[in-house]
Amino acid sequence: MGGYLIYFAIIIIVPLWAQMKVKGAYRKYSKVPSSTQLRGAEVARKILDENGLFQVGVEETRGHLTDHYDPRSKTVRLSATNYHGHSVAAAAIAAHEVGHAIQDHQDYAFLRFRHALVPVANLGSNFSWILIMIGFFAGMSGMVLLGIIFMAAAVVFQVITLPVEFNASNRAMDQVVSLGIIRNDEERETKKVLNAAALTYVAAAAVAVLELLRLIFIYTGMTRSE
Repeated sequence: MGGYLIYFAIIIIVPLWAQMKVKGAYRKYSKVPSSTQLRGAEVARKILDENGLFQVGVEETRGHLTDHYDPRSKTVRLSATNYHGHSVAAAAIAAHEVGHAIQDHQDYAFLRFRHALVPVANLGSNFSWILIMIGFFAGMSGMVLLGIIFMAAAVVFQVITLPVEFNASNRAMDQVVSLGIIRNDEERETKKVLNAAALTYVAAAAVAVLELLRLIFIYTGMTRSE
């Protein structure tokens, strides 16, 4: 019983801790103006143009920290605070999303693999637990195994997301430094924003792997008792 309590504490606390870290870093550095005073939208446009990505658009989107790159429409979308903001945080996040656009342009292998996994991962996320719960209640180990396979696809997606996000952050740092978008101490501050954001992906992947392993152990116990 104690082991289960520790396990559930981990899968609840770790993601919450990661979210607190990213929100804390963003809140702190969104109040620190960058020395170049470029808005997030201007940072994104400058990096895109310097890399010959003139066809990629930069748009404002609704919500808080809803920033993303849309590979279908070839558009970097920035939340209002980051689109209009002149802060170190706005520059870091804008550059990170442009990092994904550069990955897309250069056919970065992990990004392509992640895109290919999206339909399977969505299916796994939506149906894995339904199959697993039916299998548990009906005592059907085969149904549980099918659910685990679906869940494994979603877990692979989470794991593949890690190199994609870290690579985008590395590209972002290279661009903002080489183009003079950030200077001096701002490099350290920018890294803190990007590292905090990366923690959310690490936490999500860790929790997903732990949950998958737990279900595999349960399934193994079911098959032994049959």
